Amino acid sequence: MTRRLIRPRRWDPPRLDDAGATARLDVARLLPTGGRGPEDVVFDREGRIIAGLADGRVVRIDPETGERTVLADTGGRPLGLHPRDDGGVLVCDHDKGLLEIGADGAVTRLVEVAFASNVVEASDGTIWFTSSTTQWTLEEHLGDVFEHSCTGRLLRRDTDGTVTTVLDGLKFANGLVLAPDESYLLVAETAGYRIRRHWVDGRTEVLVDNLPGFPDNMWLGSDGLLWVAIAAPRNALLDRLLPRPGFLRLLLWNLPDAVRPKAVPIAWAMAFTLDGERVHDLRTTDGSYGFVTSVAERNGLVVLGSLTASDVAVLGNSHA
Repeated sequence: MTRRLIRPRRWDPPRLDDAGATARLDVARLLPTGGRGPEDVVFDREGRIIAGLADGRVVRIDPETGERTVLADTGGRPLGLHPRDDGGVLVCDHDKGLLEIGADGAVTRLVEVAFASNVVEASDGTIWFTSSTTQWTLEEHLGDVFEHSCTGRLLRRDTDGTVTTVLDGLKFANGLVLAPDESYLLVAETAGYRIRRHWVDGRTEVLVDNLPGFPDNMWLGSDGLLWVAIAAPRNALLDRLLPRPGFLRLLLWNLPDAVRPKAVPIAWAMAFTLDGERVHDLRTTDGSYGFVTSVAERNGLVVLGSLTASDVAVLGNSHA
């Protein structure tokens, strides 16, 4: 198989400092989605789980009974989700851009954008959303990690439909959370191993740096904690190559799949205070779940989503 050419950019990553897990991640049960790849999982106002599937459907699942309802079919690949109080859902769709699903199931495109990743809405109707990369697709997302393209963006859609790029040059912009008082946003930079805080007044700072893995979607829990899905541990070889001449990464990128370094199979979620202090670091390699791309907490119930799994995982750990 011939891969697309990568154009590596040098970056000197921080030296890995992994404090280890605070507890084992315990999958208590699995909720079938009726499809595959619930990449983002969120709770609606009623405590039901909403997830987007690889076949384009957005489903709602009762966490107690497992009952499923199809809300809509985007015709693309839904990723990040934001539930609205009226029963509608904002959707970042990899293929279609920023969409809204009405309470009646009608799908409307709001913004056409490459690799729309995650979305939140302010009380005044302002919509904030991320675009992970302008260079790569979901299927080729590792190309962006190897290349380190830094083409991720944070964008804002005002109520009049005007779209503004608020931040660019992000290292694979991904999960997005709006502060309770709406004064700032938290943005996961997957390929930068960090979470950035962007104040609405324009200031930007790093909230959490030097994460031991690749942060993906995020969720502000009812417990006041920032829950962060960790898709995979950092790769020591990639970290060594990132500051070196780009042809070394090009050689690695073009190796056959059978001999290329593989991500360590793991299910992993972390939680932080809004000051960036680590509270939970939950991990397991027992094969009960994997490739965690989202985590959400509500009233002590913690659920996980995955780009590759068929189910939503419900954790058995107590996090109240």
